[in-house]
Amino acid sequence: MERKVEPIQSVSRALTLMSLVLDEGSVNVTEAAAALDVNVSTAYRLLATLAMQDFVERGADKRYSVGPALRVDHAAFPQPSLVMRLRPALERLFERTDETVHIATLAGTQIQHLDGIEATSHSLRFGLRVGVWLPAHRTSAGKALLAELTDEEIDARYRMAMASPRRGRVDVDLESLHEQIADVRETRIGWNFEESEPGIAAMAIATGDLGGQRAAISISMPIARFTRDKGERWAAELIDLVDSLSGV
Repeated sequence: MERKVEPIQSVSRALTLMSLVLDEGSVNVTEAAAALDVNVSTAYRLLATLAMQDFVERGADKRYSVGPALRVDHAAFPQPSLVMRLRPALERLFERTDETVHIATLAGTQIQHLDGIEATSHSLRFGLRVGVWLPAHRTSAGKALLAELTDEEIDARYRMAMASPRRGRVDVDLESLHEQIADVRETRIGWNFEESEPGIAAMAIATGDLGGQRAAISISMPIARFTRDKGERWAAELIDLVDSLSGV
């Protein structure tokens, strides 16, 4: 029986901070304290320690951004881009569903659509959203990707987002989100019924770790064309698709 290991709090906080800096681009001490739910002096010591090891660096604006230790050139271990790796799978999914499909990644509390294929054979259709940023908690891909994080990491990201200057644009019910995330962890599928925009239904699955890269693959359509049968069939398609990615 595998023994449960309790995390070392200081290490966990430092790793959470590094993850937030990578996702958000930069943080200040107040934002870090809010994200970790600690006092400002503790947040400052953590950031200062990370700065001493070059994991972050402090700018003239007193914000901490990614440091030299996290900007390592990995040219010796070339990796195909996420889009290139997932494009064949995206094309297979499009052929099977004849609906618009996307690849998205998570950054902080938002997702960005990196690639997609638009279904154009329908008179009523869902257009491409490539390059578009959307709130993670309102999208199927976002929920699928958030489900890969711990509850503590999710809370830390949203505390930071709500402490940032753009906090007015973060409208989230964390209790409801955690309930939805629990369902995603059980079924592997994230759902979106008119949450990101009216008239749209979408479903998505996270790819898991692909050589240090993570993404979600989604299917989107006008809600008038969605049926329970399609949802069940395409959920199975998504699971089979991702399970086949281990060798990609």
